[in-house]
Amino acid sequence: MFKFNRWRSRTALLMALGVTTGTVAPTIAPLITPTAAVAQSTTQSTNFSDVPSNYWAKDFITALAANDIIKGFPDGSFKPEDPVTRAQFAAMISKAFNRNQVREGVRFSDVPSNYWASSAILKAYEIGFLSGYPGNVFNPNQRIPREQVLVSLASGLNYTPTGTTATILDYYNDTSEISNYARNPIAAATEKKLVVNYPNLKFLRPARNATRAEVAAFIYQALVNSGQAQAINSEYIVSLSGTTPPTGGTAFIIPSGRTIPVKYNKEKILVTPDEKAPLTLIVDANISTADGILLIPANTEVVGELQPAQGGGTQFVAQNLVMADGRKMPIAGTSKPVTKTETIRKGASTGSIIKGAVLGAGAAAAIAAVTGDRAIATEEVLGGGGVGALIGLFLGRNRVDLIAIDPDSDLDITLSQDLRITK
Repeated sequence: MFKFNRWRSRTALLMALGVTTGTVAPTIAPLITPTAAVAQSTTQSTNFSDVPSNYWAKDFITALAANDIIKGFPDGSFKPEDPVTRAQFAAMISKAFNRNQVREGVRFSDVPSNYWASSAILKAYEIGFLSGYPGNVFNPNQRIPREQVLVSLASGLNYTPTGTTATILDYYNDTSEISNYARNPIAAATEKKLVVNYPNLKFLRPARNATRAEVAAFIYQALVNSGQAQAINSEYIVSLSGTTPPTGGTAFIIPSGRTIPVKYNKEKILVTPDEKAPLTLIVDANISTADGILLIPANTEVVGELQPAQGGGTQFVAQNLVMADGRKMPIAGTSKPVTKTETIRKGASTGSIIKGAVLGAGAAAAIAAVTGDRAIATEEVLGGGGVGALIGLFLGRNRVDLIAIDPDSDLDITLSQDLRITK
């Protein structure tokens, strides 16, 4: 399927790209095998146990695995929904792209010579796909957002948009969420058909951590555009010249009382008991009829809000489903009230409190006031800001109790009205 060529490269552009919250060490084997003891051999099967035949990214994953660009795990799995770190992404880049060096290599202070991805990080830097951060650090264990992956590919391959950036990016319903530094490269990547959006073509979800499946799809599309791989027919590839998927007229009803499992890409959510905070969740499993007709695909977005619950606690109130073709469908449902609390005390370490967490603006203000640490990034706050105006409400306190939500167990939605799905 692949035709690998050596290219004459030009000067590539890429800065370190927006820092995500915290540094999270990988708990599984890297995306590309560092040692034979962790991942499968180069003769591994491409039939992964957790990538079924109807999985949206199966063809991308299988093609890259067959050409030794990505690998699975000793148990036969691929873990397609796991996040990807900067080191893992560098390893995949170094395997996929055989390009000439465009700059002298550097040794980052946090990448020792015996680190499993040291040579891959060096190569990814030398060929212009990735850079470090101020202070000569690389942050190898930092999870990489979707927009950073696309910026890296577009910049490393010297893509520039031929059309007007704003016009191109208007394709996405969440275009306002794309960081300023990423807009031109993502516009170019969109034109080149590098963008693969599952399940919603119209939603880029730029700040969300990229999964192993998504990175595989993006890189494969870059290889296709470069003439190194054959095109794959996928309905989730964004094409500006494509047509909007047709919708039929058959209506299905998901009855009131049905529970819809959801997930979120953080370990916990902290809010004050009386605040409201916008939140978008992801459906955690396919919702189908008894006859097997798929009504709501896994990973469909559920847009809503965290609100104080009657009787105490906080609950998620669902407002809209965003379907694969960009349609918004109203949904009425709530999670159970969450009453568990976490006490924040004066002198506590902000880093340990917010590690793996996202905060409501009120919770962020409370943490900042009680701990004295005002350096909470807006990326860690639901809604992106408003913290400064609220800090005064908590000054002088030695402690504050926040609602602590576990997204894996606390936010499943129970429908309060019948949900009508048109197919």
